[in-house]
Amino acid sequence: MPRSDILEQLDSPITWDMIIIGGGATGLGCGVDAAGRGYRTLLLEERDFSQGTSSRSTKLVHGGVRYLQQGNVALVMDALHERGVLLRNAPHLVYNQAFVVPDYKWWERPFYGVGLKLYDMLAGKLGFGRSRILSRAKTLNMIPNLEPTDLRGGVIYYDGQFDDSRLAITLARTMEDLGGTPVNHMGVTGLLKDADGQVCGVEATDSLTGDIRHLRARVVINATGVFVDSIMRLDDAKSPRLIAPSQGIHLVLDKSFSPGDTAIMVPHTDDGRVIFLVPWHGRVLVGTTDVALDAPDHEPKPMDEEIEFLLEHAGRYLTRDPKRSDILSVFAGIRPLIRAEGADRTSSLSRDHHLTISQSGLVTIAGGKWTTYRKMGEDTVTQAARFAGLPPHSCKTENLPLHGWMNGLDPRDHLSVYGSDIEEIREMIRHDPDLGQPLHYRLPYLRAEVVWAVRREWARTVSDVLRHRTRALIMDAAVSMEIAPDVAAIMARELGEDMDWAEAQVREYRELARNYLAE
Repeated sequence: MPRSDILEQLDSPITWDMIIIGGGATGLGCGVDAAGRGYRTLLLEERDFSQGTSSRSTKLVHGGVRYLQQGNVALVMDALHERGVLLRNAPHLVYNQAFVVPDYKWWERPFYGVGLKLYDMLAGKLGFGRSRILSRAKTLNMIPNLEPTDLRGGVIYYDGQFDDSRLAITLARTMEDLGGTPVNHMGVTGLLKDADGQVCGVEATDSLTGDIRHLRARVVINATGVFVDSIMRLDDAKSPRLIAPSQGIHLVLDKSFSPGDTAIMVPHTDDGRVIFLVPWHGRVLVGTTDVALDAPDHEPKPMDEEIEFLLEHAGRYLTRDPKRSDILSVFAGIRPLIRAEGADRTSSLSRDHHLTISQSGLVTIAGGKWTTYRKMGEDTVTQAARFAGLPPHSCKTENLPLHGWMNGLDPRDHLSVYGSDIEEIREMIRHDPDLGQPLHYRLPYLRAEVVWAVRREWARTVSDVLRHRTRALIMDAAVSMEIAPDVAAIMARELGEDMDWAEAQVREYRELARNYLAE
């Protein structure tokens, strides 16, 4: 639905069954679930879909080997189940990725081999492949650039990989397919309450125009990730803090640093974390770190010590040591960890989700991770509907194919993320061959994808296109700055904007993109 039609809908005197605040993994999971049950559902996102943590992940759909180490078997089992469900429901977005744990000490292979066999067992029929012990020769054959000194062998296991922002857009499209209304660039600046002090809607401010609307609902769900505390304090200024924010960063390197198709998992770094070196979209992702923060930030910036930490650890496992000048992009995200009394490190806090309903009826869902987004949505909508007295309807999402569902696509084809929409994009190119031209020779993206993002995926800013509809910003930050004027010009034509608008968009985008350069 075009944004103009959405705004007309918001201006009508509708009482929504549910208003969901937040357009990340959790909010979109709730939106799909609620719309799938037939509830009249509105989702509001202040910036763009997956703007925060949900676009800054390690791009893994996984059970969580680290949580197995911590003994949280229930969380691992839930995540492994959801991993299999997501592969079934979105095969155009989720695919199998092999990981090797290299062994440099005599005891490591049997130790990690046993742990990963347990991982296989917990996955059951929804497993992605069986783990096994590898010889030294086989390990080096799979990862040619792995540091060979003192290498004894390795253990291979399998997990899922995906594109986080593309899954977010797919969930928004799925929600729309089911009759729901997802809206980006529409922030919640206040909560409405009835005469009894119960939450009965929201005050929403259009981030693009400044227009303010009062929107009513039977129940309001706060699914704003690391910012749930700020919404809770709109409800109750004395609400205690729920989130203990923790920052993690990722480096993006050229594929030549690890040219094979196999990822590396390092199970124990100097600070006790797991880090990954993962092939993704023709690049190598290295991450992540864990730094406790006092408060979340909409645009977190990588710290020098985080960058040096990852460069050092990557250099220990690769024959070619990466330098700061080799970093194509670096991005930071903030984990929505649940605060716990007595926890001395954020790395020890759980990724379990936490659901609460305030005295005034604000439903808040916090914590969790991408892999379990669907289950979080199911639990939240079930409780919210019960609290609001809505007609009970069963959850449909466990067996719900997501928008664009299509089997047999090659994930190496960058258009595969569009699933069954690929043919419409190709038809656009047949009609206008200029749209088939790449935006830059160092990136796979086509001019048609900019047009598609505006017409079908609610993109309204250059950042929307280069950060979330395509992944140009994290594939190569400098190159994305080069193509920003071309993207802005295409968008201006589609949106009916003038060149002043386009020039302002380019300035804003380039200021943002500088945070992704490792200078």
